[in-house]
Amino acid sequence: MEALRLDWTGGAPGLRTAGAMTRQGLVTTVSSPAGTAAVVGWAGSARDREAGARGLLDALGRPGVAPLLPPGDYAAVLVYGDRVLLLRDGQARVPLFFRESAGRVSAVSTSAGGLAGATDLDPRYFCRYLTGNTAQPHTDLTPFTGVHRVLGGEVVELSRTGRMRARTPRRLPRVTGPPEAAAGGPTRARAARELRLALENAVRSRMGTTTACHVSGGTDSTSVALLAARLLAGDRGDPGELVLLAGRFAHGELAAERAYLDLAMEEIRRHAPAARPLVVDADDVADFDDFEHHAGDADEPHPHAFRAPFWSRLHAAAAELGCDTLLTGCGADPVADANPYVLHRLARTGRLRQLTRQARAWAAGSERGLRDVVHAYVVQPALPLATERVTALARGGTVLGGLGTFNRPGWLRPGFARAHGYRAAGVAESRFVFGGTPERSLYDAANYAAAPDALSWQRASRDGFLLSHPFLDPAVIATMSGLPASVTFEPGRPKAVLRAAMADLLPARIAGRTLKVPFDDLYARGLRAHGDELIALCRSARHPLVPEMFDVETLCQAIREARLGTGDSYAWDRLNRSLALVSWLERLNAGS
Repeated sequence: MEALRLDWTGGAPGLRTAGAMTRQGLVTTVSSPAGTAAVVGWAGSARDREAGARGLLDALGRPGVAPLLPPGDYAAVLVYGDRVLLLRDGQARVPLFFRESAGRVSAVSTSAGGLAGATDLDPRYFCRYLTGNTAQPHTDLTPFTGVHRVLGGEVVELSRTGRMRARTPRRLPRVTGPPEAAAGGPTRARAARELRLALENAVRSRMGTTTACHVSGGTDSTSVALLAARLLAGDRGDPGELVLLAGRFAHGELAAERAYLDLAMEEIRRHAPAARPLVVDADDVADFDDFEHHAGDADEPHPHAFRAPFWSRLHAAAAELGCDTLLTGCGADPVADANPYVLHRLARTGRLRQLTRQARAWAAGSERGLRDVVHAYVVQPALPLATERVTALARGGTVLGGLGTFNRPGWLRPGFARAHGYRAAGVAESRFVFGGTPERSLYDAANYAAAPDALSWQRASRDGFLLSHPFLDPAVIATMSGLPASVTFEPGRPKAVLRAAMADLLPARIAGRTLKVPFDDLYARGLRAHGDELIALCRSARHPLVPEMFDVETLCQAIREARLGTGDSYAWDRLNRSLALVSWLERLNAGS
């Protein structure tokens, strides 16, 4: 989707924006004597988008100055008298691409496909895309040869004629805390106060004129919605409107969530009586409904397209009420919980007694074996590729058995993988997911794994809003990552600091929840209903890359195994990702 485009005509930059998205407030253009800024999304505050755009234009207007970019969900093009800047916020929710050849940029757009032809494909991208669930948004590669991605938090500087000058990576505040709490260090109560303040500020900055909050009845989404309700109730100016958006199931496993959903709605409306509940019946929705449309229409292969039918229905309902932003509880699981990779830090610093004690506590609190805990948080981060190979040998026997995050799936042809760098892509992805300090890399990976927003962006011009995730706000991440394990970890009570921070607002039944019903039933139902269609899609694919990349019959066998419940979340992710790629290539082939 092209929200803005920059081209060079006669050697001068010409900036265009989509009129419909400008009227919706999704694109903001401001000018000053220094230059012009076009911002897609919002910087600083979702309510005052013009001020945020002017702030960006002023902050980066002085050559040689590299300030910390303001928080927000935005991509921006700044055209000054002597240069052009391309940038995105650190969370990288809004895409931005440029076409470059021989050091000169010829076009910039929010659509990668709009910058290249359907036949100019880069096979290296597909190897990187297929390695794991975070491999797409944080890499420079795009599906198209010569088209590059502006990375999250990066500033790309061009001359007025489009000559590449510099690519400056983001500056990050220090967010890894001390190994253990010293005497007089942070306490649970103090940490709870700090998290509450950071989360309130994150919610406040994301609230618009009509704000929708996704409510599921869990701790995370209910916390965000309660804070939004309190903030609106205390706003003496124009408080705006609040919509409580939920999907309701009357049958199947997810029907068990209804009591918690009703309780959450009641408590939120007690704080904001004017809040509008919008409960969407979703019993007739299943994963993979209209899969070829959801996967094929995306600008890039969309690995979570299988879940798009559910979210599309909720987005459409919120759009009908004129919502201009939608807040979720996404990201709380990795960010607001204790960081399990502190066990890896204890191991690499030689504190084996502390490692043993904490690993036992972690195993008891999570109802897992000690060996499983040490394997997941000590051994695998140290030797991720070797660990996966051993696991695949131990659990092999089926196409999906033992298939983890980085191993080559059995349906990806070895020749294609060797020719286009699948092993190097797996190594690069494992370094990103675990890094030299896995406890820090957890937050980088969470930003891309916990909140995939391709559907939100794909629908933005139709809905008039983008999803936004307060738990993934940099200040919230910095608050939690600066806390020692002695404060954040409480066996048997996940997200202990968050529960303490929200103790005065969360209903006791929700605050005491430790488990939620997953969406496995929706996935299984979708495979039962559409498994034959997915097999037919793979067998009938006409794009030449499909048979070059995949052993189609092995891929079809993986679909049949998934229908029977074989595999786990990692294996299903690899399958979903491959099916989305087949559908995307087929739509590209039809369009060309």
